[in-house]
Amino acid sequence: MKKVFIDTDIVLDLLTAREPHYIHSAKLFTLLNKGNFKGFVSSLMFSNLYYILRKQLNHKKAMEILKKLKAQVSVLPVDDSIVKLALNSSFKDFEDAIQYYTAKKNKVGCLLTRNAKDYTSASISVMSAEDFLFKKGP
Repeated sequence: MKKVFIDTDIVLDLLTAREPHYIHSAKLFTLLNKGNFKGFVSSLMFSNLYYILRKQLNHKKAMEILKKLKAQVSVLPVDDSIVKLALNSSFKDFEDAIQYYTAKKNKVGCLLTRNAKDYTSASISVMSAEDFLFKKGP
């Protein structure tokens, strides 16, 4: 089964119905729930999402949303080696580096993000949800 790492921005597009990206993230999660591929996220993403959702909603609603999300994806750990790689990388965005090295270390061959331009030297496939859905296919 194809393994796909889903970046925080794509999950936020879904959870906050951010246009014009919502449609692609919703379709992506529909296919994920149908078992077309296996979705992975980093443990870092949950704390980042909680912080954002709690500000927009409240603690209880944020936790409900995160529990539903957890039922759909597998969480990969961010460990010492990943932090070290991210700190010593040429990435301009530290969170992107964490996401990338988490996916790479866990042999997830495809990373979905809205900012693929930030991953120019990636050795795994990096693309938008739209490209994954309509050009590459699950």
